[in-house]
Amino acid sequence: MANHSATKKDVRQSRKRNERNRYYGKTTRNAIRDLKEVGDKAKAGEALPAVAAMIDKLAKRGVIHKNKAANLKSKLARRVNTLA
Repeated sequence: MANHSATKKDVRQSRKRNERNRYYGKTTRNAIRDLKEVGDKAKAGEALPAVAAMIDKLAKRGVIHKNKAANLKSKLARRVNTLA
């Protein structure tokens, strides 16, 4: 375990950040899952911008890579556009 007070503080901060990042990541994954389950194009079209914003925020925070965010948004948009 760390002996310096600054290192102890860094451990506390990283634990807090890790919990926060896990929460945002899980919330976004749940939103993506819910969007995939929507069968109506109008409802999916309304939900897509909010989910895309959540994905962008994850990339901005560094929780996921920016290319992964782009791939997720692209796949979701393609899925919404193919709904009848």
